[in-house]
Amino acid sequence: MNRITSTTRTIRAAVAASAVCALALGLGACSDEAVDAVDRATDETYEVTYEVTGTSADEIQFHGGGGKAMEPEIESVESPALPWRKTVTLRGIMPPAVMPVAPDAGAADLACTITYKGEVIEEVKGEKLLTSGGCVAVSPVTG
Repeated sequence: MNRITSTTRTIRAAVAASAVCALALGLGACSDEAVDAVDRATDETYEVTYEVTGTSADEIQFHGGGGKAMEPEIESVESPALPWRKTVTLRGIMPPAVMPVAPDAGAADLACTITYKGEVIEEVKGEKLLTSGGCVAVSPVTG
């Protein structure tokens, strides 16, 4: 694994955890118990559509709905054809997230979006993908 890919994956994991933790802080605490309690109480489901555009991506990782709010299962697609699009159903406070992994040539033309009810709620383009870890949004059912 090259250094850029390893760094990107580390950043992505931190960004996703930070988004959920920020939500939990807004609710008053950032403990696993508090987040799990809110996640169980907020049983509402919602659909989002992920989209990745550009010339190429080595891999696309995304929250597909499994796991817990603080520990979502990450699904992945290796060597996807672009543009790539996937609609998933998430539950409760789980943040929607899609994380394209740029090829060695970089992320200059890569872009990702998260759409909820026809409205783009997160969009990241180009080199910013390497520092932001992709597109991560707060669950729309939280308020």
